[in-house]
Amino acid sequence: MADRRMKVIFGHLGHRGHHDMMPRLLSSGAANVGTNSSSSSLEFQYTLDNPRLTAAQRAFYEENGFLVIPNLVPCDKIDRWKERFIDLVEGRVDTGGMTKMKDISLKGLKNVSGELIVNKLQDFVWDEVLSEHCMLPQILDYVECFTGPDIMAMHTMLINKPPDPGTRTSRHPLHQDLHYFPFRPANKIVCAWTAMEKVDTKNGCLFVLPGSHKGKLEQHDYPDWEKGVNKMYHGVRGFDDIPKTMLSMEKGDTVFFHPILLHGSGDNITQHFRKAISCHYASSHCEYIDVKGTTQENIAKEVEEIALKRGVSLGFKEIWNLRSRCVRGVEDCL
Repeated sequence: MADRRMKVIFGHLGHRGHHDMMPRLLSSGAANVGTNSSSSSLEFQYTLDNPRLTAAQRAFYEENGFLVIPNLVPCDKIDRWKERFIDLVEGRVDTGGMTKMKDISLKGLKNVSGELIVNKLQDFVWDEVLSEHCMLPQILDYVECFTGPDIMAMHTMLINKPPDPGTRTSRHPLHQDLHYFPFRPANKIVCAWTAMEKVDTKNGCLFVLPGSHKGKLEQHDYPDWEKGVNKMYHGVRGFDDIPKTMLSMEKGDTVFFHPILLHGSGDNITQHFRKAISCHYASSHCEYIDVKGTTQENIAKEVEEIALKRGVSLGFKEIWNLRSRCVRGVEDCL
């Protein structure tokens, strides 16, 4: 099954159009990565020497900017995190400094379950249960291939994508995660995004533009969507006609991707909420930058304004510093 799915994946990457990527890719015995460069001749730019990645996996990430590892996270862990999420959004457990976000289509609903309103729970890096994801050894062993041994968990999210009411507000516009981050270098940052259930084109799986991590950070703004857009869902323009690869994933599969990789997610046309959990990691030796006068100035201002409304008067960099936690090795600049 794994070999057959790999052939499907590599075939998709070689054709134009919107594709559904079956992510049983790059098992330990994989050799053909569907690129023009062999691992022996490739000058590695986005990965580090680490035996955790096979030569094929490393070359695939270098070429495409993402890598799906199947069955990485145990299902019993995922079930435990789902229960914790429900306890948090239902008010049975104190959320502390976590941020609960609502889909624009769900705002104003009264007397309904918290699970039916909250579409995203952020900043759970210190929660005793949900933080297990960002500290999971199986995940960190792969993260180390991109960041090195000293690792900071910078941004944690549990996404609870709601059924779309016909407004298409459940989708996430095409974007680059680096837009939100005031730290560099980009090549020492990686996201680990784990499917908490089967994720496909029906319930709004991720889609990516393979190879776009080799580009630059683009200008991001709110998209002009007729029915509105969720808070801080910034997106890029001018890439609508470029082929995307759909990442269909099974429960426990985890995709690692570069912060400049263009990606988004589709609308959820099922009647069920779609859950995923993610963490963005960075080398603790990354350094904060001043985003004033850059394309990131708009998001910095928005984040600072939201924090101020919640009684927190801090700058963009200081806010990110509060959200982070050293999860392996030693803490340095971040």
